Formats: sequence, structure tokens, C-alpha cells
Amino acid sequence: MADKYDQDEELKEATEDSEEKQESEESSSEYEDVCFVCRRPESKAGKMFKLPNNICVCDDCMHKTMDAVSQFDYQGMLNDPQFQKDMDNMMKGKSMPNIRFVNIADLQGEGGIPNKQKIKKKKKQEQAQPVLNIRDIPAPHKIKASLDEYVVGQEHAKKVISVAVYNHYKRVATGTMDEIEIEKSNMLMIGPTGCGKTYLVKTLARLLDVPLAIADATSLTEAGYIGDDIESVISKLLAAADNDVEKAERGIVFIDEIDKIAKKKNTTSRDVSGESVQQGMLKLLEGAEVEVPVGANSKNAMVPLATVNTRNILFICGGAFPDLEEIIKERLTKTASIGFNATLKDAYDKEKNLLSKVTVEDLRKFGMIPEFLGRLPIIYTLEGLTKEMMVKILKEPRNAILKQYQKLLELDEVKLEFNDDALEAIAEKAMERDTGARALRSIIEEFMLDIMYEIPKDDNIGRVTITREYIEGTGGPVIDIRSNRLLESSETLKEYPQP
Repeated sequence: MADKYDQDEELKEATEDSEEKQESEESSSEYEDVCFVCRRPESKAGKMFKLPNNICVCDDCMHKTMDAVSQFDYQGMLNDPQFQKDMDNMMKGKSMPNIRFVNIADLQGEGGIPNKQKIKKKKKQEQAQPVLNIRDIPAPHKIKASLDEYVVGQEHAKKVISVAVYNHYKRVATGTMDEIEIEKSNMLMIGPTGCGKTYLVKTLARLLDVPLAIADATSLTEAGYIGDDIESVISKLLAAADNDVEKAERGIVFIDEIDKIAKKKNTTSRDVSGESVQQGMLKLLEGAEVEVPVGANSKNAMVPLATVNTRNILFICGGAFPDLEEIIKERLTKTASIGFNATLKDAYDKEKNLLSKVTVEDLRKFGMIPEFLGRLPIIYTLEGLTKEMMVKILKEPRNAILKQYQKLLELDEVKLEFNDDALEAIAEKAMERDTGARALRSIIEEFMLDIMYEIPKDDNIGRVTITREYIEGTGGPVIDIRSNRLLESSETLKEYPQP
């Protein structure tokens, strides 16, 4: 009798040890389980029941299922003592005899649906260490110096964004200063197309080595309509941070084409992609805990949800705001046009940087709601590109377009050069297209096509010089043969078709 008692005690201790070991492994795991039925993570739904094939069910869903099943009595099965014993074993995590669950992984191969129903745990705040050291944050002049290597011009915009980012990450690193909570410095940048809004933010995120999500406001709609939900912006940031919630909570979100969610004028239908989107973004901009789908653009029953706090996420909104210049011009010339101090109606027609005179009232008239603008305290404009800036963009940045083509031909042991007149001709053509710096690439692609096609044919070519005549279609490039004899392209490259 004593031996049987000792065996029972040993079995009980072994069971408790295995359960404690399993719990310790689960607590030390980087991921948390997600209920297979309601899609809630373990941090919200509580302790999960482990079923075969990596299926986890929360306590609420398990009881709801049992309540639904208990309404039916299949030939007295529920009153059977053995069945009740088997169900008790299952609730305790033990296996059930004579019952085998379908292995979904066998049906769908390795990595089936149940194996993916895990998301990374959000670390407890009391254990969280400071994510940034205030001494490691680069000063504004260092941020601007790094941006100068990649972005030409836009001095005011680079200065504003450097100071705003520096203050934001000081706020993230310290939290509070003398019990004074520092508000977030979200930004709204306004500038014509092709002036470098997106490129400026991309360069900034690369220099700071933080997660960056670039979203397009044109696809956002109110929840329940076809399109991306507003929370999908944070989903992209979570994906950029490898589903690490803590890392995503100190990232940068750039929402492009923000002018496309302005209030629609003269419409009788529901404005699901305009004012409704602005109202839905208010909580994101100000800072709140939002539930976002992991790896999807909208919430549904098949994707897990993660809770992300947007308090320390820096939002940068950008847009071209077409026709905003007309609104500014109307405000500036609304005074009387008669008398000695009158302002003429055409006084601002030739103003180059008219956007720099923008005010919040102009943006409200454009269609942005006051609550939305109030959460974007820093509003600044970018200049339109001039001919001189175009020439600098071609050759000065670290990854300039001309340097990219020179590197390509260098792999063929050919040196590529551009005359100053050729660069001016390219800039003039780009100014005519009125699409900003994007026009430079398309123009160079046109006249470099034949050169990139013909150069690999002849191993004797050592240098190619692009001239203004070749850009304008009245001549050809100057070819330098490896014997250092200069030959005019009109004599040696008659087979070159003009672009």
C-alpha cells in the first residue's frame, strides 16, 4: 500500500514538473498564441487550451463551444460517464482515447495555417529598458549634413525636418522632463511633384536606422468599405519592424498623397475616402492604442490582431496640393484693386514660391478639417526645382543618376563623361515636362539606350562623351578609341539612330 502511495506521489510530482517546465518555456518564448476561433492573442484572451496540431482555443470560445454542444444529446452520449471523463481529461490538457484530430498541416504541407497563428509578445512596460540613448541621437546639424549628401537644395525643409526628428527622438528617449510631457511633432510637407518629398523621408529613415512605412492615402477608405482600412498604415510599419511591436512603436510613418483625402466638394454620396479618413486618422496622429491586423490590410476573422501604441510614432504627411496656389493667390489679392495701395489681380502670377505663403486657413479651404491640421503642428513647404537645381541633382548627390550610368559603363571598362552644355540641355528638357526630378531619369534613359546597346559590341571604345548636340538630336556623342585617337561620332557612329 505504501509503495502504491509513493508511486502516486512520484507521478504527481513528475506531472507538476512537466507542467511547470512547459509554462516556463511558454513564458520565455518570444511569441504568444492566438485563439483559432476569435483571433485574440493570449495577452487579451487569457490562458489557452492546447489542442493537437498546434491549435489553441481561449477559455471563452471553449466554453461557448461546449455550451452549444450541450444542447444536443446524441443517444445519451453526454450523460455517459466515460465521455464526461474524456472531456475532463481534454480540459486538463491530456489526450483523449479513440479520438484523433485531423492534421491540417498534412493537408496543407509544412507551415499550415495553425502553425502561423502566433504573434510576437509585447514586452511588459515595467521591464522595458530605454530604447534610445539621448547621447546616441545625432544633432540636427549632423542630420542635415547627412541629408545634404543625398538631397539637393530644400535647405529650409531639411532644417525643419532635422530639428523635428531630433526633438521627437529626444522625447522618445526621455519620456518626460521634470514631469512635463512633451507633445509629438508630426509634420505636413507641401511641395510640387518631383521635388523630393518621398526621397527626403526615405533618406532620413535610412540614416536613423528606424522602421519606416510609406503608405498611400489614395487607397484608404472608411472601415467597412472596399479599400485599405486606416489601421493598415500601422500594419505596414509593423511589417517593416518584422512584427516586433516595441520596435514599430518608435518608427516613422510617411503618408504620401495626403491631399487626396480632402473633403469632396459638391457630392451627394457618402464621402468614405475623404473627410471620413481624416477623422479616422485623428487617433493615430495624436497617440492611442489601436488594434491592427498582422500581415493584412483590413481586419477579418482569419488574421491575428496586435495592439500598437502610436504615442511615439512620428507621422510625416506629404502632398502636392494642386490648386492650392490659386487659393493662396485669391487670399493675397482679395483686397481692393482700386487706389494707390491696391494689390493687382495678377501681382502674384509670376511668383515662384507661392506655396511658401500657405496658412492653415488656406488648407482648410482646400478641404482639410481643422482637427486634422491641429495634429500636424509643423507645416512647411518645399521649393519647385529650378534649372540650376536640376543640373546639381544630375551630378552632385552621392547616388546621382550620372554616377549610376558611369558605374554601369565602368564595368565594361568604358569611361562616361558629360559636358556642362549637355547637362544644361537635359535640365531644360526636364523643365519642359514639369514633373520634377522624375523627368531627368526618363530623359537620360532615352538617349543612353543606344549607347548602352552599342558599346558592348566594340572592345576598342575607351571613353564616351555626351554633348549638347546629341541631347538635342543634331549630332552624336564623342567616342574615344583606346589608341587615344579622338574621332567625331558623325564619322564613326553612323549606325547610331537619333533618340
